[in-house]
Amino acid sequence: MFEYIVSKYNYWVYIFLMMLGLYGMIGKKNLVKKLIGMNIFQVAIILFYISIGSKVGASIPILTAEDLHGSANPLHYMNPLPHVLMLTAIVVGIATTGVALGIIIMVYNRYKTLAEDEILEIRKKSGV
Repeated sequence: MFEYIVSKYNYWVYIFLMMLGLYGMIGKKNLVKKLIGMNIFQVAIILFYISIGSKVGASIPILTAEDLHGSANPLHYMNPLPHVLMLTAIVVGIATTGVALGIIIMVYNRYKTLAEDEILEIRKKSGV
């Protein structure tokens, strides 16, 4: 049992990163720290999907001239779909981070703080 757990160490790393990111999003009160936690969580998910998309001993799915004349065995190639989808997820994550940073700047310009508790207190006092 111990050997099985140790052999899957990469999954433990992903779980640790996900929990670290979740703690950053839930436990921290600073908006920038929450955004960093969200990015750590996203990186953990991307690494997880990339790792499950690979096979031991498989090669990249590029067919050679020999494969075109014979029958190419799909078991000898990695599935490129998880990797392509994670490239899309990286682009979406960068865009989300940029928009979130823009919103954080606007929040700071309005409330002069990035602490969630202070922002909620200011909003409560102003009656908004």
